[in-house]
Amino acid sequence: MGKVGKLSQRYEPRKFEPEILRYWDENRVYEKLRASLSDKPKFYFLDGPPYPSSDTPHIGTIWNKVLKDAVIRFRRAQGYNVNDQPGYDCHGLPIEVKIEQKLGFKSKKDIESYGVDRFVKACEEFALSNMKSMSRYFKEFGVSMDWKNPYLTLKPEYIQSAWWLVKRAEERGLLERGVKVVHWCPRCETTLADYEVSEYTVLRDPSIYVKFPVKGRENEYILIWTTTPWTLPANVAVMAHPDFTYVWVRVNGEKLLLLKDRLEAVMKEAGVEEYEVVAEVKGRELEGLEYVHPLEDEVKVQKEVSSYHRIVLSDKYVTAEEGTGLVHTAPGHGEEDFEVGQEYGLPAVAPVDDRGIFTADAGKYAGLYVRDANKAIIEDLKRKGALFHEGYLEHRYPICWRCKTPLILRATTQWYI
Repeated sequence: MGKVGKLSQRYEPRKFEPEILRYWDENRVYEKLRASLSDKPKFYFLDGPPYPSSDTPHIGTIWNKVLKDAVIRFRRAQGYNVNDQPGYDCHGLPIEVKIEQKLGFKSKKDIESYGVDRFVKACEEFALSNMKSMSRYFKEFGVSMDWKNPYLTLKPEYIQSAWWLVKRAEERGLLERGVKVVHWCPRCETTLADYEVSEYTVLRDPSIYVKFPVKGRENEYILIWTTTPWTLPANVAVMAHPDFTYVWVRVNGEKLLLLKDRLEAVMKEAGVEEYEVVAEVKGRELEGLEYVHPLEDEVKVQKEVSSYHRIVLSDKYVTAEEGTGLVHTAPGHGEEDFEVGQEYGLPAVAPVDDRGIFTADAGKYAGLYVRDANKAIIEDLKRKGALFHEGYLEHRYPICWRCKTPLILRATTQWYI
């Protein structure tokens, strides 16, 4: 057996580490260690795979592997035959986004023009190249795993195992296709799992109070608040709390309905000094009160859902901490809205495509990116006398962890297990 040789008292990593690695390789230290434990009790270690989206692993990924290595070595020292196969997650948007950047692509249409097969091949070559580079780094850090036999999610046998799992779920009635509101990235044109919604930024968004005319009554309005004017074209109902007390307030010859406990704060924010409470009513008494959507003439789909425009009740999602206590409800663009919509049989209207662009159902706003449409929507509300107050709010807002684009909530059809 070869020897490392006498080491200097001075530690020189650039000199010694290559010698130690060479010694391990030439003397097949890892292979001999595994062979010596082959008949011992098994310990199964599953490596959560990193994305090979870079040729150099992130320091956090290195730290993760070092901790795993400590566990593996400890179990070996206890006499276990450890399953220590490392892995790489070669699928997913982190790799696709890197290739898009490399090729100068801006959207999914660029990929389609380039050719999906060519794009997939470029992603595969990129992932495999980075996998080899990352494995070299891990080995240089002394991580003792089966680097000659990593599992790769792009291998046919791995893909087949995933399809096998999906098939078993389907056979057991655990797989279903349905509509649900999800976080959506309009840049990547895909949904994000709940655990992926982990990054936020501070955005300055409109904070507006809007008057919804009560149907069949002159100068009477339901007052709602929203920081997402672009969701108003998808409005279907308004939520009220059954146990809260609401008031009808006379302001400049009009009667506005809002939560009693929010009256003073809302009027102060809107700069209204003179107002008169003319009646009080419990939320449950408001159920079924119909209204006319202020943008009904501008938004095509609003005429189609006008029969649903009424107050519905929710003691779960209406609070007295902000807004007016009357919640603009768009089941196609809000998780809570969708849940309440299911209870009341409301349609999940979402006139927005995969790119975050309004579709023809949005009428006047078709072709506009949703966040860019805020200005046009607010201007139309002003023109129609439906805007009670306009302000701005800075708040934490979720962004795509891959491309940093602000996410939107959108009802889409997905497969669920």
